[in-house]
Amino acid sequence: MLARVWSASIIGIDAVKVGVEVDISGGLPGIVVLGLPDAAVQESRERVKATLKNAGFAFPMRKIVINLTPADLRKEGPYFDLPISVGILAASEQVKADLLGDYLFLGEVSLDGSLRPVTGVLPIAAAAQKMGIAGLVVPADNAQEAVVVEGLTVYAFNNVADVADFLNHPASYKPVQLENGVENVHATPLYPGAPDLKDVKGQAHGRRALEIAAAGGHNLIFVGPPGSGKTMLARRLPGILPPLEFSEALEVTRIHSVAGLLKNRGSLVRSRPFRSPHHSASGPSLVGGGSYPRPGEISLSHLGVLFLDELTEFKRDVLEFLRQPLEDGLVTIARTRQSVMFPAQFTLVASTNPCPCGYYGDTIQQCTCSPRQREQYWAKLSGPLMDRIDLQVAVNRLKPEEITQQPTGEGSEAVRDRVQQARSRAVKRFQTEPNLRCNAQMQSSHIYKWCQLDDASRKLLEGAIRKLGLSARASDRILKVARTIADLAGDEVLKTQYVAEAIQYRTIDRMQ
Repeated sequence: MLARVWSASIIGIDAVKVGVEVDISGGLPGIVVLGLPDAAVQESRERVKATLKNAGFAFPMRKIVINLTPADLRKEGPYFDLPISVGILAASEQVKADLLGDYLFLGEVSLDGSLRPVTGVLPIAAAAQKMGIAGLVVPADNAQEAVVVEGLTVYAFNNVADVADFLNHPASYKPVQLENGVENVHATPLYPGAPDLKDVKGQAHGRRALEIAAAGGHNLIFVGPPGSGKTMLARRLPGILPPLEFSEALEVTRIHSVAGLLKNRGSLVRSRPFRSPHHSASGPSLVGGGSYPRPGEISLSHLGVLFLDELTEFKRDVLEFLRQPLEDGLVTIARTRQSVMFPAQFTLVASTNPCPCGYYGDTIQQCTCSPRQREQYWAKLSGPLMDRIDLQVAVNRLKPEEITQQPTGEGSEAVRDRVQQARSRAVKRFQTEPNLRCNAQMQSSHIYKWCQLDDASRKLLEGAIRKLGLSARASDRILKVARTIADLAGDEVLKTQYVAEAIQYRTIDRMQ
């Protein structure tokens, strides 16, 4: 007898519908899996056989052919354990097949018949809703992740026996309900454990740069001697970012779901991501990769912060991987069998010493590096990469009297309020441009429209371009930063003082 069960597979962060066809016929007992299965899917033959026996079902000792459609799509992972189990039960007439065409089945099975969670349930649920599927049948641990998608019925179970009973007696079961409701998505707007800006002593210039970066989504680098507070400042950026909107939270959660980071994190990623990879990280770990591509650190930082501490300790070829994502807001990973795109609209925050010894330009300790050593040190940061960093800030060490005094600066909450107001002005301006979220994402056409300069500001910018040797990209980024400074001031006009302040953040990349 033939039975067909619907399941799904992940490509990038999107899902495609997969049919699981099970045919039981005469012949020598055995299980054959067709349709480009990977090793995990091939191994499901033995897992499912032991699972059904231990769950109390009769396993048919006949020839079983399992076909996964479409046949030219590579199938990977343990997603298909549950649909294969259900297909065998339906084909052997141990469960009714009435509901099989209405639901997608997902889940890994244990040998004792229990269900284990799988990754990528949220993007699968979103795709199922668009396909017109009535609902999902998933392991209990995936329930709250799946039920976030509105208009989709979700049933969650702890073992295969309960799934079989549901198919035979569906009226006895109720769908899963969202525990906290979507209105609580903003309940924890801060990065969990985010340190507060009020703990920072001095560093008014660095604090100002953080506020501008948060308000406009601009990339930022701190340069200064050891112990000057570069890392301390950078780690406080998440605390002044506005909370995720519900649609943004869904985007972030889809990525983290595919990466397998949601099994013990509830239904949604409610805080903006903050990722801080070690400087020994490889290029594929940053941008994503693998034979079957998975998101890397820059995609896991989508709509959040990617912090690269000790930037010049990263390998140059690894840093060059960042150039295209910083410009386009997405990364494309091409493989022989497929090409996938991952979103990567992140704010890059970096810190580095000015030289190998760390004290070039320091007023307290003398630098011991030669000009050649400093040149080689900064050669790791290419001109095109530095061009893409909008805010370049020199951070000096505190004076003795500043070290011993109590912090007197504003806390993160007050700064976050101003950031939220500035972003609201930008959102209002971009209401006819749905793909724009912040000033840093503006393209040339948007700059011409919303960053008009008067004669004095234009002459100031032209002089800076000549003196500093700035590229066209760098000059555009100056205008974006000036637009953000104006938004923080509540001004629609780009005044000369806003452009002047933006220009002063473009001098660090000329020091080498």
